[in-house]
Amino acid sequence: MLKVGVVGATGYTGEELVECLSRHPEVEITSLTAIVEKPEAFSKLFPRFAKKVDIECTELDIDDVCEKTELVFLALPHTVSMKYAPEFLKKGKKVIDLSADYRLPVEEYEKWYNTTHSDDGNLKDAVYGLPELNRDKIKVSALVANPGCYPTSVILGLMPIAKMISDAGVKPLVDSKSGATGAGRKAAIPLCFGEVGENLKCYKANEHQHMPEMSYILSNTAGGKVDVNFIPHLLPVRRGILSTIYVKHDGLPDTDAMMSIYSDIYDAEPFVRLRNSGDFPQILDVSGTNFCDIGIKVFDDIAIIVSVIDNLLKGASGQAVQNMNIMYGFDEKTGLI
Repeated sequence: MLKVGVVGATGYTGEELVECLSRHPEVEITSLTAIVEKPEAFSKLFPRFAKKVDIECTELDIDDVCEKTELVFLALPHTVSMKYAPEFLKKGKKVIDLSADYRLPVEEYEKWYNTTHSDDGNLKDAVYGLPELNRDKIKVSALVANPGCYPTSVILGLMPIAKMISDAGVKPLVDSKSGATGAGRKAAIPLCFGEVGENLKCYKANEHQHMPEMSYILSNTAGGKVDVNFIPHLLPVRRGILSTIYVKHDGLPDTDAMMSIYSDIYDAEPFVRLRNSGDFPQILDVSGTNFCDIGIKVFDDIAIIVSVIDNLLKGASGQAVQNMNIMYGFDEKTGLI
């Protein structure tokens, strides 16, 4: 049995990780840590885990976690993970980081996250954990940078035509809408029910910190520059992301030809599902799953691509478990279907 620990176990992504790991037949959860008032059974903090996960959740003690685990998931806020990842790596532990701390080159990271990166050495060795792109690298990595939720939906939506976009010099318009859990479990007035319920709002238009991640990964995939206009919105739902992507280009293939391009890339992927030609998915199609569903339709010189994921699963914890499965040679779907 693989012994694993979750640092930051009481956040939304940490809780979701515990759920996935608790049903994984090849895994034993041996350490759960978070900021807590006192050591307490995880099932006391989250009663739905009673008789499933009853081990204590404690304050972080790196030596204690290392004694108990082989793999550590860091479900911590951005700018925090880089303080702890080097400690675990030095002690020979593998790390899957769910923050943004290891996803971007140091200059881009420092620009968008307004802080100095303190672990440039490990940053250079980290593998971007999008299985559909980097499966072979993930297999041999000690540090996996789990992708962001918005970038997962957008990169999977555009990856098969990234080179076409780069060669044409076009800039896709991405309209993404996310459930409130995407902002994490925290007390903030804009995330209160009275602010989110029966409401829909745009925020951080073309200045969201996930935007450079999309452009960086898509550009590397294309072998040339790919920029996006990214307009995120907050939905009055708990979970899910729907990204509607508009690509305007005179040389676009028709819908069927575009579907063929995507099928060539994704038919063998266990967690990407293409809809029938011209049919678009919705959030409820993927909520509670690790799937990314994609629908495509081309109107003359405009392609509309709709990509939907569960932000807590394929957008975070489910994808982290998928990466773990790849790293340790388990069936990729284990614990996720």
